[in-house]
Amino acid sequence: MENVVRLTPTLKAAATVATLVLAVTACGSSDSTGSSSGGLNPPDLKAQSKLGKSEGEVNLIAWAGYVEDGSNDPKVNWVSDFEKQTGCKVNSKVAASSDEMVKLMKTGEYDAVSASGDASLRLIASGDAAPVNTGLVPNYKDIFPDLKLQAWNSVKGKAYGIPHGRGANLLMYNTQKVTPAPASWAAVFDDASQYKGHVTAYDSPIYIADAALYLKATKPELKIKDPYALDQKQFDAAVALLKKQNADIGEYWSDYLKEISAFKSGDSVVGTTWQVIANLTADEGAKIKAFVPKEGSTGWSDTWMISAKAKHPNCAYQWLNWIVSPKVNAQVAEYFGEAPANAKACAETSDKNFCTTYHAADTAYWKNIAFWNTPIAQCLDGRTDVKCVPYAKWVQAWTEIKG
Repeated sequence: MENVVRLTPTLKAAATVATLVLAVTACGSSDSTGSSSGGLNPPDLKAQSKLGKSEGEVNLIAWAGYVEDGSNDPKVNWVSDFEKQTGCKVNSKVAASSDEMVKLMKTGEYDAVSASGDASLRLIASGDAAPVNTGLVPNYKDIFPDLKLQAWNSVKGKAYGIPHGRGANLLMYNTQKVTPAPASWAAVFDDASQYKGHVTAYDSPIYIADAALYLKATKPELKIKDPYALDQKQFDAAVALLKKQNADIGEYWSDYLKEISAFKSGDSVVGTTWQVIANLTADEGAKIKAFVPKEGSTGWSDTWMISAKAKHPNCAYQWLNWIVSPKVNAQVAEYFGEAPANAKACAETSDKNFCTTYHAADTAYWKNIAFWNTPIAQCLDGRTDVKCVPYAKWVQAWTEIKG
């Protein structure tokens, strides 16, 4: 999804005023129902049946912070040991958007990609991503069950990738200026005028889903089941809510440093955020709290996928197993600021409270998260009597919303 940016700071670098202003992500995923993407009918590709000899190298496309070899920070390196142990030299390219990932994967020059939900579904539908034989990834057995065979990484019970990590979009507020403490997303929608000019929102068309999630709870007559499956009437209601909100917005954010600064200065007092940003904002001395409101929240999950045209599939499979191994998955999660996918990673984090802070093993917590997905004309909620509004129209509407 073009213009969707998730920033990937190393926590230490960010806390010391990083010049790493990071750029990436994710439009990843789906609702949390666990159903696979039944609206897709991908080509009948077969997963690799067994591992062969390592080819000597692997070409990866990744979000910043996912494939670290010590060049950004000498202390952050999980690539060198992989190369030593497998004999597979890692060549990686950082992508700045899901659209770029899709474009690069179509060249056939890359073996694997850390895809977010919008990219993953497009890659599956076009036949650019192959099904994955999870039996060739021993560490898959320790992936949290509620990340397996989900709508963004499987189709009709067939796995197309290995889950990497996940995070939720939270409501953050200044505890001194927003009283009483909010419990609902109403604070940034119906009640936003109380904080006119000091409300902040994520700068992306996918934020339309946040409005839809709120309407799902507050306007039952709209019959919204999935915030990424909106018919025209439902979509128009979400857009109208966001146009109304626009009058109260002080700043739309995509740069985590700017959001931290805005909450420190008081320019922003309430809005959407990520756990890593909330942690850093609190570390900077701002009086804030961040949480999942009573309506639930949107969120992301990323998946490592293998190209259907991979020239180095055996090294690619070894990378997939390595990157979700307990120690490495813990390193990536702490560096990036997300919950790890491997349950055993929680024993390997340097911060022993990390998995508690990021709700890694809290199944009930994730049931309230509607993971990012790509809206398509065939409604993702299973309806066949109407057409839903595709993502291209979300992009157009976001331009109108912001004026």
